[in-house]
Amino acid sequence: MTTDDDAALAAVTAHHAGMHRRLEKLTETLIHAVAAGDTVGEHEAHAVLVEWCEDELVPHALAEEDALYAGAGALPEGKLLVDGMLAEHRVIVGLLEELRAAHGVAAAVVAGALQRVFTLHLDKENRLLLPLIAAAPGLSLAHSVAGLHELLGEAHGST
Repeated sequence: MTTDDDAALAAVTAHHAGMHRRLEKLTETLIHAVAAGDTVGEHEAHAVLVEWCEDELVPHALAEEDALYAGAGALPEGKLLVDGMLAEHRVIVGLLEELRAAHGVAAAVVAGALQRVFTLHLDKENRLLLPLIAAAPGLSLAHSVAGLHELLGEAHGST
């Protein structure tokens, strides 16, 4: 692993941590509004969560598929991992579709499921996929994510 790959790994995992915190907070806000019977708060929390998923989560997933998954999926040791991660992306998108139509307790349940699937997905990316890419001969994590704010966050978008 090169120094550039180390920096890219740190940047992507830091961005993942920020996304995770944001999704946890948005989910918590929706769940608390539902539990309190605050319909105005629920409506606002629901709208913000759906918007964040559409503007941040789904573009992040699509960027990963283009920038990271193709190279790792071509490796014998990465194919099954990438197949599983692509399946998780489909689950995340499906949960977002459910969330759009859900209200009340159903919305809180779907948001919680979305948050848990995303947590599991990030753990696999951070612990398994990213180190695989960084260590694989012929692949460069730094090159794969260069300039992609969807993967690195705004602060690292020009890296």
